Amino acid sequence: MTNTNREWLLAERPDGEPDQDCFELRETDAPSPASGELLVRTRYLSVDPYMRGRMRDAESYAEPWDVGDALKGGIVGEVIESESDAHEAGDLVTGEGRWADYATLDADDVAPVDPTVADPEAYLGVLGMPGRTAYFGLLEVGEPKPGDTVVVSGAAGAVGSVVGQIAKRNGCRVVGFAGTDEKTDWLTDDLGFDAAINYEATDDYRAALDEAAPDGVDVYYDNVGGPITDAVFTKLNLDARVAVCGQIAHYNDEEVPTGPRKLPGLIAVRARVEGLLVSDFATRFGEASERLGRWVANGGLEHRETIVDGLENAPDAFLGLFSGDNIGKQVVRVSAADEE
Repeated sequence: MTNTNREWLLAERPDGEPDQDCFELRETDAPSPASGELLVRTRYLSVDPYMRGRMRDAESYAEPWDVGDALKGGIVGEVIESESDAHEAGDLVTGEGRWADYATLDADDVAPVDPTVADPEAYLGVLGMPGRTAYFGLLEVGEPKPGDTVVVSGAAGAVGSVVGQIAKRNGCRVVGFAGTDEKTDWLTDDLGFDAAINYEATDDYRAALDEAAPDGVDVYYDNVGGPITDAVFTKLNLDARVAVCGQIAHYNDEEVPTGPRKLPGLIAVRARVEGLLVSDFATRFGEASERLGRWVANGGLEHRETIVDGLENAPDAFLGLFSGDNIGKQVVRVSAADEE
């Protein structure tokens, strides 16, 4: 195969918020699969906030990229060539690939995509890593009980929107923070949240929580950090659980501000604060995928994807995460099903 392959590289490390200068588009020949590998043509590419950490020259839970490295993330694609008995040309699969038109993936590291359950792009969101993060983060770390009040920051994103719906399935009152009226309306009108707070239009988060969560907060699923989290910590109930999934408010900070010390407030309420990585639950991914897939198929779990067209626009899609451009999961459509 001699098709040209475009792929994005990390051109330089960002100083603060990334910009277009951090990315370089390179053209090469499409790779060839070795034994046990698949050549996959990318249909959809995931961009996620955690990728900002991989741009730093610092140790973290995700291995940092070196300058000049190809950028990587979740993809959904079509098998073009197979050197494995597990898959054949034409199969749709999802796995970890490059920001590229084509990628070679180990056949043991991909999962099948069933378009009869949901559109393929959903396998990068509600049926992919974000959905599993929501599932395990809420149920295993948050431990919601019927009647609990669950507050979710970043509630209109890929993870938060699923967290809130699972909390409702567990008999909880659910309050979400999001950044526009369109997003808060989606949370309450379509996803069944009991209340939603537009943090961009709210000067006093604590007062807004008094109204939206009058009985206090039993579970806080934190995707954001910053002033929202500061406000929620003042409303935690006895034995509250805080699941720390992300801190997007600080991802571009070169120095994280200390701010008021919040830990003393956890003593009286005996609250538990726990960070989570979805990879810790890897042996149970099948359980989450089966339940999430069933809920999506029967209409019990809503999802939404914000689609940016064209591999050439992948950096724009990624940068848009930090300005709140997306509702639900942000994905890049690299190629259409009918393209040759």
